[in-house]
Amino acid sequence: MASELTYRRHEMEQPEAESYYPKPIKPWFVAIRPIRYMLREQRLVFVLVGIAIATLGFTIFSKPSNQPIPYDVDPLPGYGMRSESSYLPAMQKKASIEYMSRIGSAGGKIPLGLKRKVLRVVVTGGAGFVGSHLVDRLMARGDNVIVVDNFFTGRKENVMHHFSNPNFEMIRHDVVEPILLETNVVGTLNMLGLAKRVGARFLLTSTSEVYGDPLQHPQVETYWGNVNPIGVRSCYDEGKRTAETLAMDYHRGANVEVRIARIFNTYGPRMCIDDGRVVSNFVAQALRKEPLTVYGDGKQTRSFQFVSDLVEGLMRLMEGEHVGPFNLGNPGEFTMLELAKVVQETIDPNAKIEFRPNTEDDPHKRKPDITKAKELLGWEPKVALRQGLPLMVKDFRQRVFGDQKQESSTTSSSTE
Repeated sequence: MASELTYRRHEMEQPEAESYYPKPIKPWFVAIRPIRYMLREQRLVFVLVGIAIATLGFTIFSKPSNQPIPYDVDPLPGYGMRSESSYLPAMQKKASIEYMSRIGSAGGKIPLGLKRKVLRVVVTGGAGFVGSHLVDRLMARGDNVIVVDNFFTGRKENVMHHFSNPNFEMIRHDVVEPILLETNVVGTLNMLGLAKRVGARFLLTSTSEVYGDPLQHPQVETYWGNVNPIGVRSCYDEGKRTAETLAMDYHRGANVEVRIARIFNTYGPRMCIDDGRVVSNFVAQALRKEPLTVYGDGKQTRSFQFVSDLVEGLMRLMEGEHVGPFNLGNPGEFTMLELAKVVQETIDPNAKIEFRPNTEDDPHKRKPDITKAKELLGWEPKVALRQGLPLMVKDFRQRVFGDQKQESSTTSSSTE
C-alpha cells in the first residue's frame, strides 16, 4: 500500500511573499532619538552633573604650577658657575651668570587689564655679585627663580633673604660637572643645550674682554677686538669669545632664542672682597689701612658702572626682541690713578698709593660705546661713580670689620 507520507515538493512550495520595505528614516529622527532616550530614562541629569564635575576639575588643576623646570629631562652635567684662574664673569675669581627663562611673554608690552605672565627663570652663578642683584629684581616682580651656584665666588648670604619665599629655589651645582674642566665654554654649552630642550630664552653675560687691548676707542659692538690668543689673559678672553660663537650657532642652527650682553667693569655691594678686581682691591685696601696698589703708571683707563644699572640693562635685553651683542657699561672713563683718588676721597684721604710693575697684556683703554643700547633698549646708566662708590664702601665696611670682630671673638673664646 502506498505511503501517505509521500513527499510532494510541489505542494509544499509557497508563493513568494511580497517584499517588505520600511518607511524611510527622516533625517531629524537620528538627532531626536538619543534626546528622547535621555529624557525617558532620566540620563540628562547624570550628563549635566558629569559636565559640572569636569569643569570644576579643569579649573582647579589647570592653574599655573610653581614647581621649577624639571631637570630630570635629559640629565644635565651641571648648572652653576665655575671660576677660572683669573678674570671676570664665569671663571676665575669673578663669577659668571647665565640667565634663562621660559619663552612666553618674556618680551613686549602687556595689554591693559592682563597680568604679566609669571616666568620660570634659571640664573647660574645667581649667588654671586651681579647674579644676586639680578635675582632680587626677578623675585621682586614675582617670577619663579632657580639659582644654581657652586659657591666658588658666590655667597649664600647674598640670596638668603629669599629662602622663605616659595618661588625661590637654590641648587648647589657646577655647570661643568662631571667633566671637571674649569672653562666657561663647557658651562655655556651645557646651558645652551638645556635652553634648546626646554624651549627657553638664553642670556649670555659676555664681557668687554672680548675686545682685548682695543685699537678702537670707544669700542662699538661691530669691533672684532685685538686679543692675544696665547697670552696670560687669553683663557678668559677667548673663552668668552667662544661662548658668543656657541650662542650664535645655537641661535642660527637650532633656533634657540639668545641674547648677548658685553659687560664692562661693574662695582657695588656684594662684590667679593678679595676677588682681584680693581675697585674691590682699592676699597678693601683703603679700609684695611693698606697702600692702594696701582700697576704700571696708572694711566690705563676703565669705565665703571654701578650694579643696579647693569641689572636694568640685562632685564631690558632679556625681555626685548634684539639678539645683540650689546655693550652694557658706563661711558664715564677714569684712569687708575683717578679711581684711586676717588677711593681716597670716599674712605681715607691719607691712604697711600703704591706702584707696582704692570701685568702682561693689560688693556690700555676701555670705554663702551652704548649708542646701540640707547636706541634699541632705551637704556643708559644713571649712577655716577661718586654716587655708587659710598654704597659699596658701606657694604665692604660691614663685612670687613664684621669678619674681624667675629674672628677676634672666636679667638678669645678658644683661649678661655
